[in-house]
Amino acid sequence: MAKVTIKQLNDSEKKEKGIASWPIWEKEISRFEWYYDSKEFCQILEGEVTVHTDEGDYHFKAGDFVIFEKELKCVWNVKKPVRKHYKFE
Repeated sequence: MAKVTIKQLNDSEKKEKGIASWPIWEKEISRFEWYYDSKEFCQILEGEVTVHTDEGDYHFKAGDFVIFEKELKCVWNVKKPVRKHYKFE
């Protein structure tokens, strides 16, 4: 199973998940290491990011819904300032 999943959600799927009520996280252009000690779901509102993992690189941008699996070690490369709704499981 992939450690990162990127997909598109339609408006009804976003509403069903309650994404609009999730907290918002923002980050300027930067590069940093990250470890997920729990699964994260996020809806990218703005920006562009490449995440480097042992499996390869994942690119996502505004409009993408991204799932990061628990125990993922990665490096975030924020190419354009990012703003996202997020929820940990």
